[in-house]
Amino acid sequence: VGKKVQAIYLWWHKPVINKELLQSLPNLKVIANSGVGMDHLDLKLVASFGVKMANAPRAVSSSTADTGMALLLASARRLVEVRNISISPSMEYCEADILGVKIAGATLGIIGMGSIGYKIALRAKAFEMNILYHNRTQRKAQEEQAVSATYCEKIDSLLQQADFVMVVVSLTPQTHKLIGKRELELMKPTATLINISRGAVVDQEALVAALQTGVIRAAALDVTSPEPLPRDHPLLKLKNIIITPHLGIKTDKASYMITEEAVENILAALNGLPLSSEVLPS
Repeated sequence: VGKKVQAIYLWWHKPVINKELLQSLPNLKVIANSGVGMDHLDLKLVASFGVKMANAPRAVSSSTADTGMALLLASARRLVEVRNISISPSMEYCEADILGVKIAGATLGIIGMGSIGYKIALRAKAFEMNILYHNRTQRKAQEEQAVSATYCEKIDSLLQQADFVMVVVSLTPQTHKLIGKRELELMKPTATLINISRGAVVDQEALVAALQTGVIRAAALDVTSPEPLPRDHPLLKLKNIIITPHLGIKTDKASYMITEEAVENILAALNGLPLSSEVLPS
């Protein structure tokens, strides 16, 4: 049926797009992705076959921003730890051992102020947080004012000031291990790292060491490298970390909206119309 296939809808990176598959589909016109991140695709290879590509940014930003804030709140108030205490047979604990971190008045540093990062800022403002952000380009003044955000041209400045650092960047060669030993050591010892982008954006070996030695207070990860982590991975043995299985966009409404957006892009490509969220190789 290879000659009949004109479009592929990728759901959680399946099917794997490689040279062999592209060669077997001579009439393929478009690949639509279920999400924003395109790091699982060789964009230049796909483009060399004359195939258009699209992602689904409109559908995912709110759900992913919700996940980021959920991780921030859960880590700050130690919800996983106290939940385990609450269901334990003895229910014995010392109140001093479950003290959390106050959110209101704390400083959130957002690394990556695209559509998801901006929606995180909107949510953080409602929690009365001070907001810093680092991005390749500075947002417009009115956009900054709407969320009371301050631009940090240098990532180091953000890391040194933030109580919570939220990573919301795409995975590229430039962002691979963007947060490593040096960056973690710039953070406050009371700070928390939250990653909702891609696992490889953080140097996980450096993160293990930072959490074990108190370089930073805690971490909350919705993404790891690989996913899932091997069951003997040292990150899984730490108490000052929350790990979720890439929940990001996993809500019923977001899944439906992603499919709608993908279908829109596929129909546009098949009818020779512009794609609403076309992705071009850099």
